[in-house]
Amino acid sequence: MTIENLSSNKSFDGWHKQYRHQSDSLGCAMRFAIYLPPQVSNGQRVPVLYWLSGLTCTDENFMNKAGAHRVAAELGIAIVAPDTSPRGEDIPDDDSYDLGQGAGFYVNASESPWNQHYHMYDYVLNELPALIESVFPVTDQRSIAGHSMGGHGALVLALRNSDRYQSVSAFSPISNPVNCPWGKKAFTAYLGKDTSRWADYDASMLLRESRRFVPALVDQGDADNFLTEQLHPEALMTAAEITNYPLELNFRQGYDHSYYFISSFIESHLRFHQKHLFKE
Repeated sequence: MTIENLSSNKSFDGWHKQYRHQSDSLGCAMRFAIYLPPQVSNGQRVPVLYWLSGLTCTDENFMNKAGAHRVAAELGIAIVAPDTSPRGEDIPDDDSYDLGQGAGFYVNASESPWNQHYHMYDYVLNELPALIESVFPVTDQRSIAGHSMGGHGALVLALRNSDRYQSVSAFSPISNPVNCPWGKKAFTAYLGKDTSRWADYDASMLLRESRRFVPALVDQGDADNFLTEQLHPEALMTAAEITNYPLELNFRQGYDHSYYFISSFIESHLRFHQKHLFKE
């Protein structure tokens, strides 16, 4: 696969790099960022944490704001952050911030005009890891994490593919999208009006049926402006109780939906993933 290096910056003796490549899944050029910890300079192959960002974000938000490089360098974990949707002049879009470019919702769209390009689920699950593992000095040990819309995506991907991920974590995930305005709008557009098809992309509904467990960590700020209307962590808690799922869900007093919240607790998430990525 051909990829183009767009930028390189040394960080905590590792390297943060941005790349562009042509995606078969999405039918357009896609950009991603990767942090390679210093261990790769010594010939080591390292595991990968995939980070999925939220509405309106790109590959840059997490890498620039989360403060994750220091701990990733210590632990020897690579971090890969894809964009949140296909982009380009010929890619369908919408005037609102919560649909179209920047709002892929990590689904495989089945409805026109979205179904030609909006296959972020396949891209994150299959195409991007295949690219990363063929080009960079990494192992096939993967974990996945995300924020808001990306937290939804991370949970869904892990719950549906327990053999592919060692662990999953999320900050402020959209936990029950079939029952919130963001989810209803996106799923109607991308998946159609038949709501029975939406369950495949709802973490709370998937968790209710789960029989193979991926260790999961969720942090939610109790001062989050979107908590009541959009996020519904209580649905996730109820589902975990039904199946005795190994979910650790923390409510963090006074924290909101921003990257101030993420940067405050990203170290604990990275150390959580490290325990599972390096498990014998």
